[in-house]
Amino acid sequence: MHPDRLPLRHFLLALAVVAVWGTNFVVIRLALDHLPPLAFATLRFFFALVPAVFFLPRPQASWRNLAAYGVLIGAGQFGLLYLAMRHDIAPGLASLVIQLQVFFTIGLAMALTHERVQPFQLLALLLAVAGIVLIGLHTDASAARGGTTTGLGLVMILLAALAWAGGNTVSRRAGRIDMLAYMVWSSLFAVLPLAALSLAFEGWPAIESGLRAADATTWAAVLWQSIGNTLFGYAAFGWLLSRHPAATIAPMSLLVPVFGMAASFVWLGEPLPPWKLVAAALVIGGLALNVLWPRLAPRVATLFGPTAWRQR
Repeated sequence: MHPDRLPLRHFLLALAVVAVWGTNFVVIRLALDHLPPLAFATLRFFFALVPAVFFLPRPQASWRNLAAYGVLIGAGQFGLLYLAMRHDIAPGLASLVIQLQVFFTIGLAMALTHERVQPFQLLALLLAVAGIVLIGLHTDASAARGGTTTGLGLVMILLAALAWAGGNTVSRRAGRIDMLAYMVWSSLFAVLPLAALSLAFEGWPAIESGLRAADATTWAAVLWQSIGNTLFGYAAFGWLLSRHPAATIAPMSLLVPVFGMAASFVWLGEPLPPWKLVAAALVIGGLALNVLWPRLAPRVATLFGPTAWRQR
């Protein structure tokens, strides 16, 4: 098998994963119609933890590492994401902006391990930042379901992306481990702070009211988050990464905001004015350049000469 070619069934599996991850933002928005954001996040990680924790052995990672990852991904990434998506950002834009975690991850790696930034990464970052600036220029005072975004919503999603990048940095330090078991066991440290924050800031009356109002769609959304997004998504993606080069699998994640924006347009009627499409093109273009350039550079060098196109 050629290392750069995926068998059709593996390609379809990867496509299913990114479709789940992309449409997941619409699912989040539906559940937030009834559940308070932090209570919803608590339920998401609780059902990712139970009952799987009784069947999967603890991964070979320290408790400290598991705790750091759980707090960063749970309270940091998804706590902020759910808070922003309730009133302050549309699902399609959220699926796009949070992908800036790629550049935050690179920045953290540079700060902590002194990795050197490459020229193509700077250009990629500039493209993505231009897209975010364009979104910032179109923020509104309020954002309705399926509408635009507020300045607060944009900031919260950027902070969620930073927390995600922190989680990536922590998980890399855990080494080569069972990622499914890692997600399950780290969920313990997501549930506890999220439950405490929900009780402190949302209060039991709001939580109880949300649970009473929750219908079949709400609970399906919770389980989709826990089983579809977390357990299936991470397990399948990890399985693919264990069988194919990362350079073959990683570019598939570029489709997440494409699925996210398309699903929000179809199911929630999120507007797609020209400025939003241009912003999406800039951000996705920056992500694509960052992911694909290391593979394309040798071919470009072959065509145009290594001196002009070499990576520094």
